This record gives sequence, C-alpha cells and structure tokens, in this order.
Amino acid sequence: MGKILGIVNQKGGVGKTTTAINLASCLALNGLKILLVDCDPQANATSGIGFPRDDERHSIYDVLTGDATAKEVLLPTQVENLTLLPGSKNLTGANIELANAEDRALRLHKVLEPLQGEYDLIVLDCPPALDLLTLNSLSAADSLIVPMQAEYFALEGISELVSTLERVRASFNPRLTIEGVLLTMYDDRTNLAQQVTETLREFFKERLFKTVIPRNIRLAEAPSHGKPVALYDPRSRGTEAYFELAAEYMERNNIPNPKAEARKAAAAEAAAAGKTSKTVRFWPYG
Repeated sequence: MGKILGIVNQKGGVGKTTTAINLASCLALNGLKILLVDCDPQANATSGIGFPRDDERHSIYDVLTGDATAKEVLLPTQVENLTLLPGSKNLTGANIELANAEDRALRLHKVLEPLQGEYDLIVLDCPPALDLLTLNSLSAADSLIVPMQAEYFALEGISELVSTLERVRASFNPRLTIEGVLLTMYDDRTNLAQQVTETLREFFKERLFKTVIPRNIRLAEAPSHGKPVALYDPRSRGTEAYFELAAEYMERNNIPNPKAEARKAAAAEAAAAGKTSKTVRFWPYG
C-alpha cells in the first residue's frame, strides 16, 4: 500500500508547489506509480503540471463534498506514471462547507484510502495556511516534507508547524511524522544561509535532507509552460537537484529504483556482451 506524503509549510513562497510537482515527476520518471493531489485553492500544482484553469472541470473539491468519486476526477499527465487529482478555486468554500461536518478533518483520508493500493506514493500539495484543508492533509498523510528557505522567519514558522503536528497526532493521526526538512531557493554563498542550515541540522539532525534545491531560473519558468522542470529543461540544475531528492527519498524509505535497476541490468548485459564479443574476436589470435 502506497504511503501518503504531504508537502507542507504554512508560509507561502517557499517552493512547496514546486517541490510537489517536481518530486512527484522525478519519482514517476524513475518508474514509481505516483498520484499528485492538489489540495490548494490556488490550484498551482494543477496548472503547473499542464492543466489550465477550468471552472467546469471536476476537482478534489467535488470529491470532498461527495459530488464525484476520486476515480472520476483523476487526470493522466504528460509524465509517464504520474496521475493528477486536480485542485480548483472552489476549495476555498470547502473550509466553510465542511466546518460543521462530523468527519470534517478526515474527509481527505477517506477519499484517498481506497486509492493507496494503486500507487507507490501519493503526494499532497498542501495550502500555505493552517486551515481545514491543511488539517485534512495532515490527517491523511503518513509523513511530511517541509520545504523552507534558509532565513530566520522560516525558523519561527517551522516551530509553529511542529506544534500543530503534535496536536494533529494527538487528535487525528498518531502515525504522522516529519519525513524531512528541505532547503529550497538555496544560495550557499551567504552567511545567513549557512547559519540557518547549521541551526536546522542541530535541531532536525538526519531529518534535514542532504539535497538542497538551488535558486534556478528554469524551476521558475517551467510552471508557465505547464511542465515539470525535468521535461522543460532536463539538463538544468533544478532538474538535477530534484532527481537527487527523489533518489534520497527512495533510499531513506528503502524503495527500489526501477529505472536505476533497469540501467544497471542493461549496463551489465552490455558489458557481458562486450566481453563475449572480445573473446570471440581475439580467440584465433590467442
């Protein structure tokens, strides 16, 4: 059964949606079957993966309110192995419409549970707020990645998030853990970035990802073309960084890398064929 991974930070502009899109895409390109769920009313993950805004299209909002099933709303993407459960601006209303429902914090969990067996991983792009939609995401997730910039305001925000996680664990989801903290828009030339990195390493220890996501113009450009950076510019620093993050995530969770294993097998086969060819070729002269 596939895990549910939330990409969460109540602070906006930290590369949360960029991480959700590109981590999901890189994992899919490595051969894992991935579902990306856009839980944000801004629906940036939906447009960033290639689906323009469409008020008539069903979204996760319709699933949460019971007007559609998840399977009716799923969309195949241009990335092999990656499926999207799209968001929409209507999600803003869900905060109000679900407020008095008895299961208001568990709607998303109930929606995603039947889908877990069909995917290796479900990635949630959470809203930049600690509202009912985020509470649903935290209640559904098994673990979280927290993207953040290397600045002091981010340190204050993450302490608030950790406090929220403790309350969610106690009330709704005791299995919830922080998978790791990811530094984004990183510039290691500044003293501030290095100081914040050291502070985070002291507090989170091994949960701070070794991979850092650099400031990269291709990462900023890709969403306007409706593509993950791996399709927009496969050779960019941003693409390299997110493939490294995908590899680190799989290694942490002991998830086999299908594409890497296929490449190793092909290389071994080619090497064996080359050795055989060389032996046959030079045998008369041996």
